[in-house]
Amino acid sequence: MRRIEHIGIAVKDLEAANKTYKAVLGAEHYKTETVESEGVSTSFFKIGESKIELLAATRADSPVAKFIEKRGEGIHHMAFYVDDIKAEIERLKGEGFRLLNEQPKPGADNKIVAFMHPKDANGVLVELCQEK
Repeated sequence: MRRIEHIGIAVKDLEAANKTYKAVLGAEHYKTETVESEGVSTSFFKIGESKIELLAATRADSPVAKFIEKRGEGIHHMAFYVDDIKAEIERLKGEGFRLLNEQPKPGADNKIVAFMHPKDANGVLVELCQEK
């Protein structure tokens, strides 16, 4: 893993959260995107080499909607940039970690992604990210 790629924050209202984070960070978000397969709309802010990704559910059965229902708004996941996501998946499996995705899938911000089970990382949902 090369660096923290982004921190994902689950929010109820993307427009309101954009205003909040614009004020906090002193900068506008640079990109919004909907990921239909995950049932989310996203908004990205750049902070140095890292990013903040705001995630709002677009349907009630999405993972983010379920997260907010169970835990409320807040940090949803920590994403790490990797050079070879397939090799990293195999390495983590070899270390005994459970992956929620055996194969990478399309994600936001021109990435392919895979997630590690939060129970194996002290309750933190870990995302692996690689450029498409």
